Amino acid sequence: MVATGRAMILSPILNVMTAAAEKAARGLIRDFGELEHLQVSKKGLGDFVSTADKRSESILIQELSKARPSYSFLTEETGAIPGDENTEFCWIIDPLDGTLNFLHGIPHFAIVIALKKGDEIVASVTYSPLQDEMYWAEKGKGAFLNQRRLRVSGRRHLDEAVIAIGTPFGDHGDINTFQKRLEKIMPITAGTRRFGAAALDLAYVAAGKFDAFFEDHLKPWDMAAGILLVREAGGYVTEVKGDKNMLTSGSVLAANEYIHGDLQKILGNV
Repeated sequence: MVATGRAMILSPILNVMTAAAEKAARGLIRDFGELEHLQVSKKGLGDFVSTADKRSESILIQELSKARPSYSFLTEETGAIPGDENTEFCWIIDPLDGTLNFLHGIPHFAIVIALKKGDEIVASVTYSPLQDEMYWAEKGKGAFLNQRRLRVSGRRHLDEAVIAIGTPFGDHGDINTFQKRLEKIMPITAGTRRFGAAALDLAYVAAGKFDAFFEDHLKPWDMAAGILLVREAGGYVTEVKGDKNMLTSGSVLAANEYIHGDLQKILGNV
């Protein structure tokens, strides 16, 4: 396990976060091998929740509360959980980002934990259990994959860039706007990819695997951890329209310093 190496260099808060993610991951790995036995509920078209999501969330809340009992929570399945009235800190967690992938046996999903102090994300963890890849960052201290420091890609031109996208489904998102944006970027980029887990898309931008990622109609737990990862890896993160209220608007565009501006102008004008 990579955890031993991480524990030697992580701050106390990141030790708490990575340990909680790894504990929750054990259940997800087990459930992934027994998908036919999972109870699944439908929240909407293309939107599901399983007993795996709920068990993972319960473990995360328990472990994080044990370490920091005064902190509040914002979670995908439970919603807001108040903490001490004087606390500035809030855990933002997604116990299983990529639920649809998970339920279809596609090994691309993650456990996501971000810590917000006031209006700022100050620490984050995105853990891909099947690959044992722990993406983590702390404000002002850089972004890492396990023990390797991350840096966004250095590609300077859109015709070299691979862009990760999130597609609308059901009543989530504006299909017409998305199609128009896709028509703008497909002829001028090296390619687009849709993997179905926004937190990992952002982590991959931080790691330089993707050159950019954009999506609208996200929730805070989809992007909070990834925003810090990309910024600490030297990238830029705004809304697609260019503003910086991503957690409120649900819109995000993350890219390296060279192509963010050009991409934002193209997408933001649609």
